[in-house]
Order: sequence, then C-alpha cells, then structure tokens
Amino acid sequence: MPVEAAVVTATGAVQGAAIGALMGTLTKDVSSSFPTPPQASLNHQAMASLKQAQALSGAPWVQARNFAVMTGVNAGLACVMKRLRGKEDVQSSMVAAFGSGAMFSLVSGMGGPNQAANAVTSGFFFALIQGVLFQFGQKLSQPAVEDMYYSQTRSMLNSLGLQNYEKNFKKGLLTDNTLPLLTDSALRDVKIPPGPRLLILDHVQSFSSTF
Repeated sequence: MPVEAAVVTATGAVQGAAIGALMGTLTKDVSSSFPTPPQASLNHQAMASLKQAQALSGAPWVQARNFAVMTGVNAGLACVMKRLRGKEDVQSSMVAAFGSGAMFSLVSGMGGPNQAANAVTSGFFFALIQGVLFQFGQKLSQPAVEDMYYSQTRSMLNSLGLQNYEKNFKKGLLTDNTLPLLTDSALRDVKIPPGPRLLILDHVQSFSSTF
C-alpha cells in the first residue's frame, strides 16, 4: 500500500503541476498586477483575502506548486482510503478532499496569520464540495431501474409505436399480469384514445398465449 500510495501521489502531483502551470501561463501572472499595500495597514481579514487572491492567480511555478500539492494529496489519500475501506465511497472521497484542501491552504499561504484554523476551514469546505459532487455523480451514473412489472407492457407498446402511453398503464396499475384481462373500458379509464385502444386490444387478442 505505501508504494501504491506513493506512486499515485506522485502521478497526481505531476498532473496537478501541469494544470497549475498552464493556468498560471494563461492568466499571465495576474497577481503581479495586484497592489501590495503595507501589511501594517491591513487587518487580518484583509490580508487573508489578499493571500487568497494571490494564491489563486500566481505565476506558473506558484500555480504548479499549489495544484501539485492539492491533487497529489487528494490522489494519495483517496488511494489509501480505498485500500483501507475496500471501496470507493463518499466518506473516502471527503477525507481525501479535506486533506487536499488543508494542504492547499497551507502551501499557498492563503491562511494568513491563522494558518492552522484556516487550513481546517478550507479542508471542510473542500470535503463538503467533494461530497456533494460525489453524490451527484453517483446519481447520474446509476442506470435507470427497470420496472419488472411492465416489461411485457413496454415491449408491446414499443412494437405498436405507442410508448407514450406507458405512463397511462402505470397510472391505472395495468401491469403485465393484467394484459390478458384488458378491456376497452379499462383502457378508456386510463384515458387512452380510441385508436390506440383498438391497436392494443387487437395485439392482446393476437398474442394472448404469450402473456
């Protein structure tokens, strides 16, 4: 596990460094255009805000360093958590995000005089965002659940070009088991028009032995 974590961390750091360097090049070191007033004239909150702006828009090598630490720590912690827990879940993802957020805050100097406290705050913020994104991604990646009570009904409607009326069947609880029992009045009750009703009844009569 230590070897795997080291390799994953190094790979993530290299990728992060490349992304950070590219971002720093594209922004053309915006931080150099920021006026830097004397620290004595700034309170702690104002100085922390200045540090945050500089951390997010520094020179290419600064951005490369910041993103290398952030992505490297995230990848390494995610690898370790996956090995320890035996699965990749939202808890592991949030732990990795917390570590990367805290380290990013420390290495970029955006924490100001209260670096430890701000590192913890940044870690929690990263973890919260990662948790939301993980859950959202899980919902998007899950395949649609096939309703086993309407598989034959769906097949019949698709073959007739009447798939738009599947919701009518479900609303009236006309499942696959009720197909042999379908009548004109039952289809009328679920608001299926006369033409589709005739097609459905003819299909049911022709293929009654398969239901």
